[in-house]
Amino acid sequence: MTRVPSRTTATFCVLVVAATVFALLQAMVIPVLPRIERALDTDPRSVTWVVSAYLLSAAIATPIVGRLGDAIGKKPMLVTALALLSAGSLGAAFAPDIRLMTAARVLQGVGGAVMPLAFGIVREEFPGERVPFAIGVLAAIGGIGASVGLVLAGPIVDLWGYRWLFLLPALVTAATAVAAVLVVRPSTTRAAPISWAPAPFLAGALATFVLATTNASAWGWTSGRTLGLYALAVALGACWYRLESRAHHPLIDLRMMAIPAVRSGNAVSFLLGFAMFAVYAFVPQILQAPASTGYGVGASVTESGLLMLPLASAVFLGGVATARLVRRAGPRPVVAAASVVIAACLAAVAWRYATAWQLVAVLAVYGVALGVSLAALATLVVVSVPASQSAVAGAVNFNARNLGGAVGTAVMATVVTAELGVGGLPLGSGYTAGFVLLALSMAAATALAVAIPRPARAPEAGATP
Repeated sequence: MTRVPSRTTATFCVLVVAATVFALLQAMVIPVLPRIERALDTDPRSVTWVVSAYLLSAAIATPIVGRLGDAIGKKPMLVTALALLSAGSLGAAFAPDIRLMTAARVLQGVGGAVMPLAFGIVREEFPGERVPFAIGVLAAIGGIGASVGLVLAGPIVDLWGYRWLFLLPALVTAATAVAAVLVVRPSTTRAAPISWAPAPFLAGALATFVLATTNASAWGWTSGRTLGLYALAVALGACWYRLESRAHHPLIDLRMMAIPAVRSGNAVSFLLGFAMFAVYAFVPQILQAPASTGYGVGASVTESGLLMLPLASAVFLGGVATARLVRRAGPRPVVAAASVVIAACLAAVAWRYATAWQLVAVLAVYGVALGVSLAALATLVVVSVPASQSAVAGAVNFNARNLGGAVGTAVMATVVTAELGVGGLPLGSGYTAGFVLLALSMAAATALAVAIPRPARAPEAGATP
């Protein structure tokens, strides 16, 4: 393997820290929503905006900031994203009410562009043969953030209070932004300037889609509000597509999106997100449910987080091992095989999940396959486009996974809570049906993965794919 220069290694360390903090912030807040609700003297409906505002902001900002990274430089946009992430975290730590907390979470959501910007910097900084390994590590970090965040949330809140869930990331991201200024090299490639006219329509389509999806289980999937927002999302999306296809310098180059490897990779990423985020959201609920339900373990928040640690470790190991697998077999069989394993593990959870050690063992296998799939898909998309489009391509792929996660979590919530038992807790049959649905989604991902072509040599900037 080519020896990596020390400055490149330092850059990679900065990117790893940035990706880790962002990944943790995605999940650490979820277990402590009831405590935030009490501390800010708000209600259950309002406190959910602590999560929803973050998702909406990330959905809108990620492709736009990624494209800006390709146009004006990945380094300045990485520093900007880290600075906004730090400012949002600091604002959330000291927010006196739910309105300012929600505004701070909007700022944090802009930090979602950290991951695709990191992929783009790796593409430029690392020797070609080292790119899959570096992207694999970063993608794996993105995948383990939810489970590690659940582990850390309980001890941090018990020791210092919920505000430190935001204050610690604020300090770390501020230091990381300074380090990025010092060690990350300026981009060597630039994309064309951006035609901004389509951007509001893209932002509106993404925002209305995420808003409808995250609230569909509460409003009802066929309610007027839900269907109205979906109709508005479709209309705005159609306007965006029409303007984008005619733009001289599009925000998202539709020719890039038509590259077979990119198109197939994004479709598989959507389905992977559909299953992945639902697992992260509902496995802790199974672990924390009382044993009297017939399926629960009765674990505390901290205990359930610790039981998720093997999953987190397995995701990281899978991501690290992916580069060698892809080099030997190519991305298509690797992603297809990983999808088969994920589907089988989800079916096993649906079949039997009452014993804690069985559930943890199955999820460890699932985690290895998840890490492989995350890393292989990220590498596939980033290396299939010109270097001048790597950040926006990574951003679109990252967004596809997150949008799939929003849909999967909402659908899973609807299925699991369709029928409630004593004490308002879901029945075991709801979880069975939900995990069967997730297994079927990964079976569909397997079929799409089989159609992924081997990526051709990425075209030069400005060339037509």
